[in-house]
Amino acid sequence: MHDDNTAAGLSILAACTTDVKQWYMQNGLQLNPDKSEALFMGTATQLRAVSSLTSVSVADVDLPVADLQRVLGVTLDRRLTFDNHASAVARSCNYHARAIHHTCHLLTMDLAQTLACSLILSRIDYCNSVLYGAPSDTIQKLQRV
Repeated sequence: MHDDNTAAGLSILAACTTDVKQWYMQNGLQLNPDKSEALFMGTATQLRAVSSLTSVSVADVDLPVADLQRVLGVTLDRRLTFDNHASAVARSCNYHARAIHHTCHLLTMDLAQTLACSLILSRIDYCNSVLYGAPSDTIQKLQRV
C-alpha cells in the first residue's frame, strides 16, 4: 500500500481475499478467522499511516492487527528487525545449554557435543537466512549463544 492512500490498498486486499475465500469454499477448504491475525509491515512512514487501524477486513472477516506473528517458528515484527525472534532463539538455546551442563557429568564428551549440536545449533541454524540484512544488534544476540 502507498502510505498516502491506505484505504484503496485495504479495499483491494478485502476484494482479493474474498476471491481466495470463494476458491477455498469451492475446493472444500475453509479459513479459520479465530486463529488469524493481520500484520502490517513496512517503513516507519508506512506504519504511521496505518497505526490507527485495529482490525482489517480479510475474506469478509475483521481480523485484529497484531504487532508480532509467529510463522513456522520465525517471529515477524512490523519492521522485520527479527529482534524478538533472535531473543527467543537465544533464550531457547541458553535453556538447553544449561540443561546439558547439569547433566554433563553423566555424559561422555562425544555425547555432550552431539546433544549441543542437535539441540542448540539446530535452533540457531533454523531459518537463519531470514536474518540476512538484520541489524547487527540482532545478529549479536545469536553470536553470543
